[in-house]
Order: sequence, then structure tokens, then C-alpha cells
Amino acid sequence: MKYKAIIFDMDGTIVDTNGIWNQVVHKLVTGKGITDAEIIKKIQENVCGVSIPRACHLIKELTNVPDSIDQLVQEKTCIALALYETTIQFIPGFPEFHKKITEHNLKSAIATNADELTFEKTKRALQLNHFFGEHMYSISCVGNVCKPQPHIYLHAAEQLGVAPTDCIAIEDSYAGILAAKRAGMKCVGINTNKNRDALVMADIIIESYAELTIARLEGL
Repeated sequence: MKYKAIIFDMDGTIVDTNGIWNQVVHKLVTGKGITDAEIIKKIQENVCGVSIPRACHLIKELTNVPDSIDQLVQEKTCIALALYETTIQFIPGFPEFHKKITEHNLKSAIATNADELTFEKTKRALQLNHFFGEHMYSISCVGNVCKPQPHIYLHAAEQLGVAPTDCIAIEDSYAGILAAKRAGMKCVGINTNKNRDALVMADIIIESYAELTIARLEGL
């Protein structure tokens, strides 16, 4: 195969957390007295795929709540950690797909915008080291420079010992796809968030891992 590595985003790509993060946003903003469904939906769409601090900046901009960014980050993280304890699970088809790429000698890694607390909890809960070994990287590895900047993807490729142009990224958000493309990688958009418009920059868009064959990857 002409490609040598697959680099995965985590939330919404490996781990079924899109529903969790929508719940987190809903609980956070309704707790501030914001109940308009259209405003909540707009916030959820705008914060998809971005880091918690960036999401809290956007929430403050869109709602004008009096809380500081630090207060929002702390509260959002606490809500998320509580939900992670009971609801975290793999995206359907991910374990089978990862086995398939391993059988074809493709290297793999995680490159995520997740903060360290949720990242560590996810790694432990789903034993992600069984899939990726030590090749699991969050933005703390790159000075907290988050997607859509390419830093985390470039770092993951470097740690794998693979040129970015020999990597395929798998993403579920606009910010993540933009980061991967800026890194010089091909990108598969997986529509777990049911918003194909956010994936338009991807080289291909899939609805599930069942659609993603080795032959289709080869054709990118």
C-alpha cells in the first residue's frame, strides 16, 4: 500500500462522544439560564471538534455569560468527566477496522484536541494502548496548539517515523479535517455527527467504518 500510517482523531472518530459533548454543552448553558433551543444548537455546532478552552471562548462569545473562561472550562470538564464514567464506548466498527489496517502493516496513532483529563480517562476506560501502544498524542504534546492548526498531526507523524504525505487522517469535524489537510495528509471524514456539510474538505466522506475498505484507502 502506498500509505504507511493511519492517524485517528479520538472524540467522534474512535470514541462515541459526540452525544456526550452535546449533553455537556446543553447542561452547561442551561445551567446558566440559556434555554433557547436554536441558540443551544448553534453552540453545539460551533464547538464540535474544538478544544475545551476554545469551546468555552465560543460559548462566552455566543451567550455573554458572566463566568470567566477558566470557570467555564472547569465546569465543562467536570460535567464531561461525570458523563464519561458511564457512557463512553467505541464508534461501531472501529475495533474491526483497526484490526484490518494492522493486518496490512499500517502504523497507527491518535492525534486529539482532548484535554489531558478526558484523554487519560478515555485511554484507561477503553484500553486504547492495546490498539496504539504509546502512539497516543494530545495537544499537550505541542504546547496546547489545537486543531485546526496542523501541529498535533505533524507531531504524530514524526513520532511514527512516517512522512505526513504518507499518512491518512480520519476525522469527524471541520477543524480536524482542516488540521490534517494543512499537515499535508489525505483525510477521511466519518459522519458520526450527522453533519456532512462540516466534512466537505475531506477527500472522502463515509457514514461508518463498514464503508472504508483497504482498496478505498489505496485510491485516495
